[in-house]
Amino acid sequence: MNRIAALAALALPLAACTAEPEPAAAEAAPQDAFWQALSGHCGKAYAGRMTSDEEADAEMRGAEMAMHVRECSDERIAIPFHVRNADGSWDRSRTWLITRTAEGLRLKHDHRYEDGSEDAVTMYGGDTAGDGTAQAQDFPVDAESVALFEREGLGVSTTNVWQVAVDPADAEAPVFAYRLMRAPPNARNFRVEFDLSRPIDPPPAPWGHGEAGT
Repeated sequence: MNRIAALAALALPLAACTAEPEPAAAEAAPQDAFWQALSGHCGKAYAGRMTSDEEADAEMRGAEMAMHVRECSDERIAIPFHVRNADGSWDRSRTWLITRTAEGLRLKHDHRYEDGSEDAVTMYGGDTAGDGTAQAQDFPVDAESVALFEREGLGVSTTNVWQVAVDPADAEAPVFAYRLMRAPPNARNFRVEFDLSRPIDPPPAPWGHGEAGT
């Protein structure tokens, strides 16, 4: 072996030892991962049930429920929440709206009457106050909603915190959950959960939203 070949042979194992490892793929920020998980269910609907047990929600106990990830864009996700009444008709008055803001995420509640007109108590909610997690985001009540609640005689709601939780479609036993929480002295705990492993036929449009995006 000539001198040049010998030096090359010695250099090969040295290069292998000193090569820098490949950089790990960057992990998505919690709110981005949450948004991706929710967007992964776009167009699908799921059956659910109330999992809390408070007297204030007695009319919903045992009722059929459905949620529909009906509208998705890079900035907004609209999720109608349908509840079957005792007489067999469906209450399609509620739509959860989750949007991106410069600071984080925002949850608003769009409430309509059957003719499409707005309820007196509508578009209330709040913004995230922290990063949350990839699975769950909390939305403390905002000042605009506090003013609305006080104006409409709903002062007990001025400390509301809403939580939305979602698993990716490929998770084991994935669920979507919506929760309303309130600390004492006006403690409140309302929670509904939906099985994301079994899509159902999409329900009709929620009241006031005849076409997606309207």
